Amino acid sequence: MSLERRGFMAAVAGGLLAAPLVVEAQPAGTYRIGHVSLMTPDGMAPYLHEFEKKLRDLGYVKGQNYVIEDRSANENPDLIEPTAAELVRLNVDVIVTGTNQGVAAARKATTKIPIVLVYGIDPVGAGLIQSLARPGGNVTGGTFEAAPEIFGKKLQLLKEVKPALARVALLWNPVHPGSMTYMTATSEAARRLGVRFRSVEVRAPGELEPAFAAISKARSEGVIVVADPITFPARAQIAMLALRYRVPFVSSWREFAEAGALLSYGPDSLEPWRRAAVYVDKILKGAKPADLPIEQPTKFELVINLKTARALGLTIPPSLLARADEVIQ
Repeated sequence: MSLERRGFMAAVAGGLLAAPLVVEAQPAGTYRIGHVSLMTPDGMAPYLHEFEKKLRDLGYVKGQNYVIEDRSANENPDLIEPTAAELVRLNVDVIVTGTNQGVAAARKATTKIPIVLVYGIDPVGAGLIQSLARPGGNVTGGTFEAAPEIFGKKLQLLKEVKPALARVALLWNPVHPGSMTYMTATSEAARRLGVRFRSVEVRAPGELEPAFAAISKARSEGVIVVADPITFPARAQIAMLALRYRVPFVSSWREFAEAGALLSYGPDSLEPWRRAAVYVDKILKGAKPADLPIEQPTKFELVINLKTARALGLTIPPSLLARADEVIQ
């Protein structure tokens, strides 16, 4: 990082930490739920909507017995720590965050305020909790994948579409805590299936196009994309690049299939937010995060994009179509 950029970031972070916190008076007995995200507020809106909807089902009324202190780093990883620290200074009752990065940032600022993780990636391996059954500390919540090995399923699905598949690439961000688990799981799955594996790292949106150029140069015949705060907002751009370089890609999130991925295989991305609301309810009623087991998904959806398949000249086997939960025409 240049001296100029380092100085700029220090000024931004310093401004966040030094700025007076404007706290509106809340009715007595009102819980304050903090939310920190790397995504933009607009990008987070449908997910927070599900979170608030579930809270309503649990008897909470926004503005009466709870408020949400929503903070966003606006897709800038450098701002996640000062953003999380602001919530800690507000002394919220609980912090909710979608990603390992958000948890790591919040834990750096507090070991007392409960933290609920929504889309955990190998939280034990990432050092965020002690175990799934007994998290310990102030973090609990859920994981997105049931186990790292599930990620290898995407390679199996890709090979069903392209039986002669010989080379595959994984597009991932090594900065995201816990993401090494995905790389290892996919690499091992490729070895078992006799497919040559290539790791392609992206740490910023500007690295996506060079990444696909490298994937094409290596003659990779398929790409598995790990969803994170870098790739998820850029899913439409990734779909465009995949078509340009004539390489199918798959991911865990149905939002990628809707944007143009060949297929997705993973849990419902909204359900974890409803699950997070249940955790928040338990914590606000006195439960300790250390004693609340980490939940893992048990249901997975297969979404196939036939429009993308046609554009790439691929034929989806009838047996795979029959297993799909949704087919995008």
